[in-house]
Amino acid sequence: MNFSKILGLVIFITSQTHAQSLVILGTLQDGGSPHMGCNKICCSVSKPNDFVSSIGIYDDSMSIIIDATPDFEQQARFLINKSENANLSIFLTHAHIGHYTGLMLLGREVASTKNTPVYAMPRMKKFIETNGPWSQLVSLKNIHLNELSNETPIKISSSLKINPVQVPHRDEYSETVGYEIYGDNKSALYIPDIDKWELWNHKILDMIRKHNYVFIDGTFFGDGEIPRPMSEVPHPFIEESVKLFSTLPFKQKQKIHFIHLNHSNPVRNENYPKRIEMEEMGFRFAKFGEEFKL
Repeated sequence: MNFSKILGLVIFITSQTHAQSLVILGTLQDGGSPHMGCNKICCSVSKPNDFVSSIGIYDDSMSIIIDATPDFEQQARFLINKSENANLSIFLTHAHIGHYTGLMLLGREVASTKNTPVYAMPRMKKFIETNGPWSQLVSLKNIHLNELSNETPIKISSSLKINPVQVPHRDEYSETVGYEIYGDNKSALYIPDIDKWELWNHKILDMIRKHNYVFIDGTFFGDGEIPRPMSEVPHPFIEESVKLFSTLPFKQKQKIHFIHLNHSNPVRNENYPKRIEMEEMGFRFAKFGEEFKL
């Protein structure tokens, strides 16, 4: 599979080497922004590189993208340009529309790729295999599905491991996982979606202490943010998370980057007073293109 041709990229091979890095490829909730049906100021203007939540991992030998979002083409292009490596692998978190629907771009009508590696949990894998149009990606060998197992690390190379960790979420069609990523020297935790921290069989405070970088669900700032019962779409409010994490030392708080922000979330505005207050406490907010050495 040659993504440089598929995506119309010209990749120049140089003697430069790339350290193993994690890069932010998107920060928004599944519906993105402008969000369909929203006529408020939060969706009045399109912003450049305002993509749905995703991260990439790359070095000289690989390009890995976590989740195939509706913005998959732009995100894959950005990642491959950085890595200069067109051999792309995809890890999926779950079967909500912002996290797998970008797979459609690998199919016959668009890129028509050959055996692109896609890693998924058992229910997620079965969902793709047994539901069109995704099943056609399998039958035409556009993708090659690899089954994951909860808390069983996948060794990608001698210096990179990715560990799926199941989390409680609205699992209508598949289970939901976050990922622990272990690189050359540092590790990261990526959990874009979870119902509530207290429902998880892991203690989030322990997970924060364990990793160097933590990218976690910041979908909503607080209750009443959207005009429907928020119990229909449970997430830990940023206000709740900040309170839960308040006992952490400043350096531990600096590890935390909120991601997967809903279009309505006021912290999308860098001048929002409560965002500034949280940043002064040490908390951070994921930004497209930001890189972290692993």
